[in-house]
Amino acid sequence: MKQTPSLPDAATLERSALIVATLTSFVGPFIISSVNVALPAIQADLQMDAVQLSWIATAYLLAVAVGLIPAGKVADIHGRKKVFTLGLVVYTIASTGAAFAGSAALLIGLRVLQGFGAAMFITTGMAILTSIFPPHRRGRVIGIYVAAVYVGLSVGPFAGGLLTHHFGWRSIFLLMLPLGLFLTLLTLRYLHGEWRGEPGQRLDTPACLLYGVAITALVYGATRLPAPVGILLLVIGTLLLVLFVLHQRQARYPVFNVSLFADNKTFAFSSLAALLNYSATFAVTFLLSLYLQYLKGLTPHAAGLVLMAQPVMMALLSPLAGRLSDRVEPRLLATAGMTITVVGVSLFTRLEPDTPLPLIVANLTLLGTGFALFSSPNMSAIMGAVEKRHYGLASGTVATMRLIGQMFSMAMATVVLALVIGRQAIVPANYHLFLRSVHTVYLISAILCLTGVYFSWFRGSLHHDTDTGGQHR
Repeated sequence: MKQTPSLPDAATLERSALIVATLTSFVGPFIISSVNVALPAIQADLQMDAVQLSWIATAYLLAVAVGLIPAGKVADIHGRKKVFTLGLVVYTIASTGAAFAGSAALLIGLRVLQGFGAAMFITTGMAILTSIFPPHRRGRVIGIYVAAVYVGLSVGPFAGGLLTHHFGWRSIFLLMLPLGLFLTLLTLRYLHGEWRGEPGQRLDTPACLLYGVAITALVYGATRLPAPVGILLLVIGTLLLVLFVLHQRQARYPVFNVSLFADNKTFAFSSLAALLNYSATFAVTFLLSLYLQYLKGLTPHAAGLVLMAQPVMMALLSPLAGRLSDRVEPRLLATAGMTITVVGVSLFTRLEPDTPLPLIVANLTLLGTGFALFSSPNMSAIMGAVEKRHYGLASGTVATMRLIGQMFSMAMATVVLALVIGRQAIVPANYHLFLRSVHTVYLISAILCLTGVYFSWFRGSLHHDTDTGGQHR
């Protein structure tokens, strides 16, 4: 008797969830890319050296990576909407505080808090969407979601440069106050319902702490290389991570189901391809922003306009790639995208002080095309390779691979800068050393991306796995 209004209700819920998740997926990349353009201004204001400067991005990514696993588990137990909303509130408070930071240490600390807030809504947003939308529309929805991420990356450099030029770098963080309040109210008003993947389970707090300490030791150890303490921290972090994996295989209520990697080749290889892709590409924008402002003498605004080329292509092509992945073998699209990315990153190893700006823009466009062709189909493959009850885990894995990859990419850039330039500001006297650092990072990135081509191609027939997978049984 009560089934008549169910279709309009379902349609309204789908629309509301897509709007809220899409707008929220825009926020994180927008702030990240805006801050990247503002780094020279932050360095001048807070008197930071090159290594401290890289920690503005690294601290945020580290906090997100550490927070994803416990946030995802808490969401499965107590409700994804609750965690999603709390994440928005924490993110907004931390961003507002960062606008008034008076020291490098305080700003980095608030970036950590900002990262924990982001972890809460990142790990729940995709899980909510895949819980609501049917499998045959998954690629289209993921394409829109990913496009919003890239719109944030596109608008960020332009808006960040504009805000930094006219109002100072603090205005970027202050902008999050009205934006965060709006998104929180939108979520509470229109996203009706609640989703729990594993109600009744318990959060394995010791396992979460073990994972957090392991990741922190690995990342901080990498920034202290080649000092003995850096090597020691890397060894400790690796051992703790192995201990975490062994613990999760035996745990009654695992926070991260590591056995899925051993039992599902498509899921495992797709996740590894995502990890390698983000490891190879995230530091590209960070270093290129510094290159454009220091070696090319561009203003933050002008540098932002140049950097827009890559995410604009991502935003334009991601919905198309997502729709195609509903009909065309995702493995073909993703592997083609990864191959194009290898070419683009390799070309940047030839960057010189007199490299023409049109050539840089053209290569950024090429990189954007490759990344768009890879990202949406690969994400669709990950979500389609698991049963419906594992959607939360798959969503968390996508986010974890992305953030650990981005974190590793920034750690790699930090290590190279520390080894080549040292703990000193980037000034004309060491521009040649900075350029050597750029070439080294891009070469390593190209090798990582080439390795990702292997995992992308040999993951198996994704459409076959999806059509016969758990969600249809």
